[in-house]
Amino acid sequence: MSNSLLYQIALTLIPGIGCVHARNLLEHFTVEEIFKAKAAALKRVEGLGALRVKQILEFKDFATAEKEVAFIEKHKIQPLFIQSEHYPKRLLNCYDAPILLYYKGNADLNHPRIVAVVGSRSNTDYGKYTTEVFIEKLSAAGVLVVSGLAYGIDSIAHKACLKNNIPTVGVLAHGLDKIYPYHHTDMAYEMIQNGGLLTEFRKGTPPDKFNFPSRNRIVAGMSDATVVIETDVKGGSMITAELANSYNRDVFAFPGRVTDKKSAGCNDLIKTNKAILLTDATQLLETLNWSDAEKPKKKHTRELFIHLTEDEKAIIDVLKSGEAISIDEIHLRSGLSYSKVAASMLNLEMQYIIQALPGKMYKLLD
Repeated sequence: MSNSLLYQIALTLIPGIGCVHARNLLEHFTVEEIFKAKAAALKRVEGLGALRVKQILEFKDFATAEKEVAFIEKHKIQPLFIQSEHYPKRLLNCYDAPILLYYKGNADLNHPRIVAVVGSRSNTDYGKYTTEVFIEKLSAAGVLVVSGLAYGIDSIAHKACLKNNIPTVGVLAHGLDKIYPYHHTDMAYEMIQNGGLLTEFRKGTPPDKFNFPSRNRIVAGMSDATVVIETDVKGGSMITAELANSYNRDVFAFPGRVTDKKSAGCNDLIKTNKAILLTDATQLLETLNWSDAEKPKKKHTRELFIHLTEDEKAIIDVLKSGEAISIDEIHLRSGLSYSKVAASMLNLEMQYIIQALPGKMYKLLD
């Protein structure tokens, strides 16, 4: 491996230098140059500050980085630096994307269709059945399924993928020198053959509770959409859903009975418009425009005489560039309130003037 890997790992070891500061540094220097730069040059990097500059200048722990390189080479792990062509490109749109990932598997992390499936660790029979049926119906859709290898819905989703020959990636909250939970070891090795294991944590990192929210941001950020199957109002699945929303990704949730505590989180996501109510895999594929391209699609025609409101005209003016634009950007550029934007866009969509795209993006129809 190149000497660059040593510096890439070392960058993640500098105290006080997290993902955001590291990305700022990489805008000014190569990874090797960061460790050779003078104080004056480092101080020009936005947000770094005197203390972080001092920590970079005083960093000496290359021995730890060398041990990690040896572990990577011994176990044939693929390091994915943020500037690598194989790095999950969807994560680059997340401000807190990990600088370095460690991967073992054969799935393409830039697969054209990636869905995250998450849910409760203590699922009910309803959650198990819903997950298995949902995954089975995805088998012909050419998707990659991502989850967290945890007990409950995560492991049910991974197992269903393996059963239906769907590639599946487990994102870990610890290093690749162990599997947690231990009972999922056999499943994890099977996933490496049809999918993979991915983490931002070095070997020796235990599955401490504060690592799981970090893990969840990777699950949400590397996926086109997140599907929540059974969860209480608190827990990792709700964190993943919130993160997916913050990254402007589509979130879907299967509803449950209002008396079921395990469905309270899903119902709340739907009620607060943070998730689209989902009933089956076909709906997901249609919403994401992932339905079979060979099937003839119904052609809609616009009315000959369309009467637009001033609000609708303002939205069309924003979309005239022809590029896909997020609803947040439309709100900012049009100067309209969110409620007016939502109402006007619904009318425009129903008149086949605009089209909704994955990731809450919109464009003008030809």
